[in-house]
Amino acid sequence: MFAVADNFFAQFGLPVDYEIDVDRLNGRFRDLQVQAHPDRFAAAGEAQRLRAVQLSSYLNEAYETLKSPLRRAGYLLSLRGVDVERVAQSDLSPELLLQQMSLREQLAELPSDDSAFESIDKLNRAAGAGSEDCRRQFAAALAADSLDAARRAFHALQFWHKFQAEIAKAEDALL
Repeated sequence: MFAVADNFFAQFGLPVDYEIDVDRLNGRFRDLQVQAHPDRFAAAGEAQRLRAVQLSSYLNEAYETLKSPLRRAGYLLSLRGVDVERVAQSDLSPELLLQQMSLREQLAELPSDDSAFESIDKLNRAAGAGSEDCRRQFAAALAADSLDAARRAFHALQFWHKFQAEIAKAEDALL
């Protein structure tokens, strides 16, 4: 089995950066998961079986964190000592708050028939563009070591992520 690295990036041999090589992440995850898979240790002693389960769980958490742009951003901030759980009103711009209210109103006012799908597509495109813009802002702020700006971009990215989930839920309700 392998040793646990200092951080998730090191575990997968990736630089500590927002932009990552997802193919490398996927390949390294598969390699490590094969080494630590609990089934390989079914005949081993209790301690080895427990260690395999713990390593497998750790790898899954590390992989899911780095694979997700939102979770990766939060993890990067936490590595730099930024508390991402606490959100202040000043962390979200007034423009984003107004946009958030408007988009949520549009989502709430969708008709409950097939005519809603066009509006859902439009909301999905807006959410995708907003999310992509926040990812670019986050990466630039992190590269400039502007942790306040990175934290604000992270919280805006959280909004877009939640909004995309709300859109998916509304779409599922129509199907």
